Amino acid sequence: MRHFFQFRPNPNQKIVLLTGAAGEIGTSLRQHLGDNYHFRCLDRVRVRDAKDVRVADITNFKAVLKAMRGVDAVIHLAANRECDQPWQDVYSSGIGGTYNVFEAARQAGVKRIIYASTIHVSGWREIMPESQITPEHVRPDSLYAAGKAFGEALGHFFVDRYGMSIVCLRIGAFTANTKLYGLNDRKLWMWCSPRDLAQLVKRSLEHENLGFQIFYAISGNTRRYWDISNAQTILNYEPEDNAENLLG
Repeated sequence: MRHFFQFRPNPNQKIVLLTGAAGEIGTSLRQHLGDNYHFRCLDRVRVRDAKDVRVADITNFKAVLKAMRGVDAVIHLAANRECDQPWQDVYSSGIGGTYNVFEAARQAGVKRIIYASTIHVSGWREIMPESQITPEHVRPDSLYAAGKAFGEALGHFFVDRYGMSIVCLRIGAFTANTKLYGLNDRKLWMWCSPRDLAQLVKRSLEHENLGFQIFYAISGNTRRYWDISNAQTILNYEPEDNAENLLG
């Protein structure tokens, strides 16, 4: 008879379901916040450096619902991050998969979700260009961004209809490499460092009664023109990094 080890989380830690846990952002968050939370890692591939792992695709509702059992919060990262991805990816994973995560959380009684949106949701305003872009601005620059805008709207509905708390982080140019060799001016404007993103995630998880919020996940870059003032006011977000100081 085979015996399977059942990992028991620290009872003093919140259990946070992390979708897309094997990706660059998921890996970074686990490194920065692993001492603060027990991460249950969900991905299509096995996350080999984690103890609590679920191998599943977010398009499989039953698998996502099963992974929600006993969870205190969700960080939903799983998606194709390519801006030029085909519509089928946007439709199946970006839209359908996000619905599955939100609805599974609702059915499981999980009230708190952090949704990885993107700066591209307001990307066309950058192309225009606008002098400053606020969280209220929505003008997608791609099908990928349109799918993320749907996720934000869906999140707002779940908050209004079911009383959940959903924070949408419009993540900028994230890279785990803190030496910014070869980045163009545009990426320097929108860069988000690993520790600044981790700070935003932690503050969003710990803050009570957030309801629905949209925050730009961007570091304190000198040439930034996305408005992060609501994150500074509501979450007391204090960016630690500035792209100008890390140029190689």
